[in-house]
Amino acid sequence: MTKEVFQESIYTLKDEMYRFAKRFVMSADEAEDVTMELLMKLWQKKEELLSIDNLKSYVLRCVKNECLNRLKHHDVKQNFAQLEYGRSELYQIETNNLKEQILKFINDLPEKQKMVIHLKDVEEYDISEIAGILEMEENAVRINLMRARQKVREAINKLYAYENRQIQGLGV
Repeated sequence: MTKEVFQESIYTLKDEMYRFAKRFVMSADEAEDVTMELLMKLWQKKEELLSIDNLKSYVLRCVKNECLNRLKHHDVKQNFAQLEYGRSELYQIETNNLKEQILKFINDLPEKQKMVIHLKDVEEYDISEIAGILEMEENAVRINLMRARQKVREAINKLYAYENRQIQGLGV
């Protein structure tokens, strides 16, 4: 694979790789690191990429796997830190900004649901494309999407109920 072919087929996916990674790691710097590291790895095995049918799915799957590896490492460190510091529900709700809350609710979803809702609602992929990227059956993608949306909806309803109780408690 020549430099030009690599740039046309892989490097053009850089922005999409970054956005996808950012949904997992929730840090612009970490997402940038994931993207650049994967671009270097992909360049190193550029000859192997010629035999792959759907490069876009392959690249996004690589992003997913790299992010999951980093999240697992982060979870180990975070679980250790949480032994000393318990979180209260008030700490969980850091802001009243609904957009930030929704992103947090999505981030708290199980990994498959988080990936499916991101690819469908943010990246606007079709169910069949998502199934290819995540190596899942289309019905499994639909079920995970339905469950993810349901969990986010329930979390929003709980947030509204909590805020309403707080407002009523203040006599406002």
